[in-house]
Amino acid sequence: MRQLAGLLVTLVVCYGAAALGGLLTSSSVGTWYQTLHKPPFSPPNWVFGPVWTALYGTMAVAAWLVWRSAGAGQAKLPLLLFAVQLCLNVAWSGLFFGLRQPGWAVLEICVLWVAIGASLVSFLRVSPLAGWLMAPYLLWVSFAAILNLSLWLLNR
Repeated sequence: MRQLAGLLVTLVVCYGAAALGGLLTSSSVGTWYQTLHKPPFSPPNWVFGPVWTALYGTMAVAAWLVWRSAGAGQAKLPLLLFAVQLCLNVAWSGLFFGLRQPGWAVLEICVLWVAIGASLVSFLRVSPLAGWLMAPYLLWVSFAAILNLSLWLLNR
């Protein structure tokens, strides 16, 4: 029962961050974002929801695996790094969509990328599966960083 409760907590935390990011995004995605010049590799809007839903799920499972493998005490640093990257993830939505500042968001997503990488490496040391579950997220944010930079450059 304790294991199930731990998984539930990580799911609530990750999807809570997703919900907060969604709130920050909703004011601009159907308006301001539609007016931006986009690079040819920009995916259609409908792609983002399913991708982020899957990524938040795998992130939650990864955090749960680390907690389960090492316990909250021994997993303190990996889970702290995870929490930091999750906060940075939400902050990016606030910068890019909420404040409509793609230039600042480029800088922030670089910090986010490093934080995800640190979280991934720390997770690998505790649970290889948990680390690998973070890899698609790092890849997607790599793509998002390139898209963010392109949007900023095309719309300055």
